[in-house]
Amino acid sequence: MAYYRQVGTVPPKRHTQHRTPEGGLYYEELMGEEGFSSDSSLLYHRHIPSAIVDSAPWQLPDLNTEPNYPLKPRHLKLHELFPGEEWKRHDVVTGRRLVLGNGDVRISYVAAGEASPLYRNAIGDECVYIESGEGTVETVFGALPFRQGDYVLLPRATTHRWVPDGLVRAYAIEANSHITPARRYLSKFGQLLEHSPYCERDLHGPGEPLLAEGEDVEVLVKHRGSQGIVGTKFVYPQHPFDVVGWDGCLYPYTFNVSDFEPITGRVHQPPPAHQVFEGDNFVICNFVPRKVDYHPLSVPVPYYHSNVDSDEVMFYCGGDYEARKGSGIGQGSVSLHPGGHSHGPQPGAYERSIGVEFFDELAVMVDTFRPLELGEGGAAAEDGGYAWTWSGRGPK
Repeated sequence: MAYYRQVGTVPPKRHTQHRTPEGGLYYEELMGEEGFSSDSSLLYHRHIPSAIVDSAPWQLPDLNTEPNYPLKPRHLKLHELFPGEEWKRHDVVTGRRLVLGNGDVRISYVAAGEASPLYRNAIGDECVYIESGEGTVETVFGALPFRQGDYVLLPRATTHRWVPDGLVRAYAIEANSHITPARRYLSKFGQLLEHSPYCERDLHGPGEPLLAEGEDVEVLVKHRGSQGIVGTKFVYPQHPFDVVGWDGCLYPYTFNVSDFEPITGRVHQPPPAHQVFEGDNFVICNFVPRKVDYHPLSVPVPYYHSNVDSDEVMFYCGGDYEARKGSGIGQGSVSLHPGGHSHGPQPGAYERSIGVEFFDELAVMVDTFRPLELGEGGAAAEDGGYAWTWSGRGPK
């Protein structure tokens, strides 16, 4: 994170006694990245944070993937994964269906209305985009309200649970690394710079401690195993939401896509101009409503391009995406344009865009630098005709 926060009560000096009103000691926990060599926070617990009374297997949803072979662009209709009122029996954690994934990042989708179990991802940070709905993410750091258009950033190993207020549609980007603002937006000391499309005022962390009572409390933990990703269910003797105060530079926060200030130019700007976050071997960008190219001979939609080093995943979550008209893509669609395939606007979009001054579109893009494979959710949601929409006919 780019800046320091303090919530609740902490002692004036770190690693010193912090006493309860009755004279007992609070238990200090360091939550830090990269082996004491990167961002961290200190949390002060009422109870010993490492105490557990049981550990049992947690059977994860299907995380198997299949290669994109033979190679082709794909269109995935994610809303079809949760038809009708099926969302009422799902939660944002256990209801996720894997859409795409590789060794660096997994992209899942869920429509949910139930409160989730307590959950901790010990593999990497999570960036969850809220397509629609609202509610609260309760965390060991405090409560985070969320709403449509929010990115919810959850650092690795943050204990939390999702409490929706009605239907929530969420697009979960799970890293095997940390997820941060783009490095080029940051000063050498971590401040967001003047050319960044957002600043610290746009990032919203917990405002006060969230204290809960309870005994024998279950927490689902996703973690590494010898054969890949596995799950464990811990049982804690007391509720893990027992933090009376914390301070530091590592904590969950929200950032709303409406606070992203688009970077525009006289001619078409490439995807790095739309970047918002990055992780190891992938970046996250967003395309927001904006004025477009103002050179008198400009072509506002993207030029055709080959992803030489990356796969491009676009999640269409609002507005009217000019470059994809006529392809069947709409709200809740995902397009996968893999490395090795030249892609660009649908037929007619190139010509129609000339003279257009404003694009009313909203999309979240993930570019990965290793090939993506299809998860069971992606395979179940595929529109098999998309690959042929540029030519107007399919294979013989």
